[in-house]
Amino acid sequence: MQFIRDIYAAKWVAAQPVISFEFFPPKTNEGDRTLLDKTIPALLQTRPAYCSVTYGAGGSTRDKTLTIVERIQREHGLVALAHLTCVEATKEQIRGLLEQIHALGCRNVLALRGDPADGGEFRKTEGGFEFASELVRFIHQLGDLSIGVAGFPEGHIACREGKFADWEHLKHKVECGADFVLTQLFFDNAVFFEFRDHLAGKLGVRVPLVPGIVPILSASQIKKFTQLCGASIPAPLGAKLEQLGNDDAAVTEFGIEYATKQCEELLRAGVPGIHFYTLNKSYSTVRVLKNLGLA
Repeated sequence: MQFIRDIYAAKWVAAQPVISFEFFPPKTNEGDRTLLDKTIPALLQTRPAYCSVTYGAGGSTRDKTLTIVERIQREHGLVALAHLTCVEATKEQIRGLLEQIHALGCRNVLALRGDPADGGEFRKTEGGFEFASELVRFIHQLGDLSIGVAGFPEGHIACREGKFADWEHLKHKVECGADFVLTQLFFDNAVFFEFRDHLAGKLGVRVPLVPGIVPILSASQIKKFTQLCGASIPAPLGAKLEQLGNDDAAVTEFGIEYATKQCEELLRAGVPGIHFYTLNKSYSTVRVLKNLGLA
């Protein structure tokens, strides 16, 4: 399987955007079948470059994440990016997980600090890592893996010093060995452009900075997501969602239109790719990519 850093390099030379998707491990066997037998085949028609598989809060889906990664690569031939966090894991346990990941044929890891299962404040595990940068350095020293990290255009919700301090932390993660950055979801492209211009222009970060986009499916769901991750909802978008209320079909159609416009502007501005938060659904993402002429 390819290194994702090489995918970005090749697509950049070819002046083509890298399209990628994120999935989460389903909680049931039926959910597994739907993801692997329906959702992913539908999305494969758009010819994505790779996908990522999340790692639940507190490491709650650790084994399931690796199972899904292995099946995606083996059954669908799609490059997969395994999420890995510092939560509830010592250095030796993480070393073991990395050996597992490598043995499964996966060559790509998204290194994250992670969130505690109880939603409380992060606490370093004895014998483990306190910061994502430490995890990145550890993985980088082991070698033979391409490393992605998370970026936060509005600043990480737990960074009390503000977004500029958080962006300095991101620069440090890159210096420790990160090959590319996938951002948290956002709905105002201006916040991404400020983030990109500060990192690339002022901090000298040269790795791909990839915007993360979610086509909205439900007004209540997206309000919950943004509260959890600290992303903001622009006033005009919030007003439209209030107007549509609980009509999820109408919200989904509006979400496709909104995400399409976001992506059009981002691609015109030269982003290296788009990372779609699919929520394990295919319909909206496929529609957006068709609108963009990328399906």
